[in-house]
Amino acid sequence: MNLRVTWVQPEDLVGHEIRQAAEDGRDATAIAARWHRAGGQPAPLTAGASPTPRPDLRALAETLLSELAALPSPDPDEPGPVASPVPPEEQLRPTPGSPPPSTPGTPGIPAREAPRSRGDGPGAGGPAGDPGWPGVAGGRRLPDRLHAAWLGRAAGCLLGKPVEKLPLPAIRALARAAGNWPLTTWFTAAGVPAELLAAHPWNRRSAATSLAENIDGMPEDDDLNYPLLNLLLLRRYGRGFSTADVARLWLDELPAGRTFTAERVAYRNLLDGIEPPLTAVHRNPFREWIGAQIRADVHGWTNPGDPGAAAEQAHRDAALTHTANGVHGARFVAATIAAAAGGTADVHRALAAGLAVVPPRSRLARAVRLGIEAARTTPDFDAVVDRLHASLGGYHWVHAVPNSALLAAALTHGDGDFSRTICAAVSGGWDTDSNGATAGSVAGLLAGHPDRLPERWTTPLKNRLSTSIPSFDGIGFDTLAELTYLEAVRP
Repeated sequence: MNLRVTWVQPEDLVGHEIRQAAEDGRDATAIAARWHRAGGQPAPLTAGASPTPRPDLRALAETLLSELAALPSPDPDEPGPVASPVPPEEQLRPTPGSPPPSTPGTPGIPAREAPRSRGDGPGAGGPAGDPGWPGVAGGRRLPDRLHAAWLGRAAGCLLGKPVEKLPLPAIRALARAAGNWPLTTWFTAAGVPAELLAAHPWNRRSAATSLAENIDGMPEDDDLNYPLLNLLLLRRYGRGFSTADVARLWLDELPAGRTFTAERVAYRNLLDGIEPPLTAVHRNPFREWIGAQIRADVHGWTNPGDPGAAAEQAHRDAALTHTANGVHGARFVAATIAAAAGGTADVHRALAAGLAVVPPRSRLARAVRLGIEAARTTPDFDAVVDRLHASLGGYHWVHAVPNSALLAAALTHGDGDFSRTICAAVSGGWDTDSNGATAGSVAGLLAGHPDRLPERWTTPLKNRLSTSIPSFDGIGFDTLAELTYLEAVRP
């Protein structure tokens, strides 16, 4: 039996790197010609490996990957494979004063001090109009917002799981056949003709746990694993964590088989002795994909009302695996979430805060502005999606640029309504579970309380999250909200 480890085979990476070079402005024409003359294939369209193994091309692939890495980039806003700006003194050195890992008590809850009084009575501290914890935006209501955000992230992710990797026409056809278009609830196979299911099979890893008839709690997903890891990151190293601390945590707590795309490449690089920030660029053609963006929520949740701090924190996390628009996407999401977590911004001001921390001439910023403008001027969201796919469909479906545009469009279209927001995000295709998750996080914060989320989204979750992250399996979203709150108020 042959074992193929996806997302890391050199002969599969070359096609992705050639496309990445074209996107960030490097001229790889001659290298691409050599690759194709030798029989090399373009990048796999959806999977992590090409259909037919080509170990005979591995030596050439190794050479061409090195040559591609040396190509200069003409645009400072679109840098090529150069190291992210993480100071050398932060590399592979513990953060001063970092506590040792705690011993878990209740699953997912390392022992620490008890929460301070929430100050329910008159004169309690906190922002004006929102009594509670001194110096923390959102005060007493922040735990409720965080609870709704965790539930929203899970529900949006779960909604998108069965149709992940499916093309947009297939998503529409499957939902229409079930009488669920425009999308308003979970996907189901009930009533869908067998020939349509055969032509467009659900995501094979997800259908057994994410179709309406199968949901029994929140199944494992990397879009939920990474927020758990970042809770551990803050508990273990504090707000001053370094990119090297992120690497240490992954090696301690994250199973390698639960990583994909840029995260898997960076993980492999760590095991090969490559240190951050070079982990993000060495043979990593996925460095502008969505991976760092799906890790950004906790950085926003724990910096309520402070988008700049959230973006800076997300940047240090992202630098392990991503550069350029991959980092921009993480900054954009973290700042948007931080603004929403503050309790005073509507979705449109939150998006503006997200855009403010991204280089305005970057492809990601332009794509986000396109998504916002399209949703503002076109009430029919299907037409908005068609416009985005026409403009940005040349990107891989996991790339940060098109997914950020769709996320911004869905949030704008939803205008704070939870169901409308997550359904728009998932109905737009591309990375359906990741976009649904982030949209649900923002919309949950804006809802402000778990009881304000429709029961059809929260009841099937059963307040239970499955994960392979040690000590968290089976944890409740209410407990996760309390843990996140403790990190939000920790100095």
